[in-house]
Amino acid sequence: MLITLLFVALLAFYVAWNLGANDVANAMGTSVGSKAVTLKQAIIIAGILEFTGAVLFGHEVTETLATKIANPALFAATPQILVTGMVTVLISCGVWLQIATSRGLPVSSSHAVVGAIAGFSWVALGVGAIDWPSIGLISIGWVLTPLISGAIAALFYSQIKHWILDQPNQVVQLQEWIPWLSTVLLGVFGVIVLPSLTQPLTNFVIEQVGFKIPAYDIPLLTGAIAAVGLTIISWRQLGDLGKTEKPTQSPIPNPQSSIPNPVERLFARFQLLSACFVAFAHGSNDVGNAIAPLAAIVYINRTGSVPTDGLTIPLWILILGGAGIVGGLAVWGKKVIATIGENIIALQPSSGFCAELATATTILIASRLGLPVSTSHALVGGVVGIGLVQNIKSIKFQTLKGIAAAWLITIPVSALLSAAIFSIARILFR
Repeated sequence: MLITLLFVALLAFYVAWNLGANDVANAMGTSVGSKAVTLKQAIIIAGILEFTGAVLFGHEVTETLATKIANPALFAATPQILVTGMVTVLISCGVWLQIATSRGLPVSSSHAVVGAIAGFSWVALGVGAIDWPSIGLISIGWVLTPLISGAIAALFYSQIKHWILDQPNQVVQLQEWIPWLSTVLLGVFGVIVLPSLTQPLTNFVIEQVGFKIPAYDIPLLTGAIAAVGLTIISWRQLGDLGKTEKPTQSPIPNPQSSIPNPVERLFARFQLLSACFVAFAHGSNDVGNAIAPLAAIVYINRTGSVPTDGLTIPLWILILGGAGIVGGLAVWGKKVIATIGENIIALQPSSGFCAELATATTILIASRLGLPVSTSHALVGGVVGIGLVQNIKSIKFQTLKGIAAAWLITIPVSALLSAAIFSIARILFR
């Protein structure tokens, strides 16, 4: 059993590695494409935040996936079948993510997990074991997510373009808009990140101090203070950036930045901040796709029964997942980052910022509606929405065809892989 656990741990690390190589482009692809950060800087920043998010807050999503990834009641009498199924989920997801990453195609790791579960459940228990309503919801989300994100990104960017970028004095206009941009940025990403970050403080105030406060008071207060602080800092930075600009256009690049326009340079800083939020949220959320099967197998090995609820995720599993994500990003992440950041449209920091903001807004709306969606789908849709506002001819539709094809086949390919691997494993270990 020890050898089995080591093998499964390596498989989980393999999936996390491929997940980092593919999915972290959601956080940093547009920032690299717009030159807000270099590829090396993006890998370092995303690596730190992804690992931190995975270790500190990855247990909640992992617990949910480990207990809801397949109906535990169906496997109560045969936990070893669930173990075999979880192993096939890891192999199938890892292989498909590696294939997609090698071709620079951003795909959904969540969809790959769902497809793999459907595949082994079908072979193990019959077609009736597949949660068809969930498959249907995911299919709806596949269509709606890029459309909604594209529309929101187009709306955001058209307003910034009209009120700031197309104005004769961009710096003055941006000064007036900084408070609103700060509020929107901290508002959207604060809803994603701040409740998790401030939960320990909220618990301390309620349990230790004895002061009963609503759950969202501290996140709201933190977000408001952060928005005011970001506004003041941004005003000061914009003034400094404006002073360093030469009064006439010069072919000589600014030695202080690869982005000569002071307005775009400030947007680059906003975009970097939004990318940091996305990376942290991604690490805390999607690490479960890699390590939930491992957590379930460890639980079955320790107790002899399938997990139902109240599953405690050991720290070493969270660290394993976080390390895998960081390693995959560093070694294999360049191709997918290039696809999102450079191979759909040419991005500026202002447009990249709008794409990330639209992605976060779409994910929030979908979460409220209970729709399972993909961050990859949302971000690609956002980038295309920006392209429609700029110039439809700037969109590289050949790249989009490859991405759409990868999206379309993710669930069936991972399901077939899982079904085939599970069938072989059941024959070999019967």
